[in-house]
Amino acid sequence: MARTVLRPRGQLTLPQEVRDALRIAEGDDVEFVLTDDGVLMRGLKSIPAEQAWFWTQEWQAGEQEASRQADAGEGTVFTDGSSFLDSLR
Repeated sequence: MARTVLRPRGQLTLPQEVRDALRIAEGDDVEFVLTDDGVLMRGLKSIPAEQAWFWTQEWQAGEQEASRQADAGEGTVFTDGSSFLDSLR
């Protein structure tokens, strides 16, 4: 069990094991959701706008497929740029 003390102005210092469980670091947002059973706390990561394309469902599906193919040993490995460019022609 982790504990902390509420300080003036409503401030808390989250114990390290809680920060680790939430996968948060300094500067990350924390969301609190009121539920019938109490409060749910979630760590949130902000994604820079110029990197948002990587986190779209379509792109992530492609990443998962590429990982599956790599794990299965599918695909071609190129040892140099010329071989790769030749394969495109």
